[in-house]
Amino acid sequence: MILKILLVLGVIAFVYFLFIKKKPTVTRDRQNKAEKKDEVQSNDMVECAECGIYCEIDDTILSNNKYYCSQECLKRS
Repeated sequence: MILKILLVLGVIAFVYFLFIKKKPTVTRDRQNKAEKKDEVQSNDMVECAECGIYCEIDDTILSNNKYYCSQECLKRS
């Protein structure tokens, strides 16, 4: 009698874990993290192409795919 009850509980548990319980989607989480790393945020620091100091990306000047900290550095290059 106890063996039959354990067998039924085992089958129910097997069906539950196989079909009902949702599996975690690890690949989607990893993909979202990779996409967030590629995005440029407003508080990211970049190096000036001319003098080499680091500035926030909002404060820089982008010219020819290079970042410059000021108009003077842009004119020097």
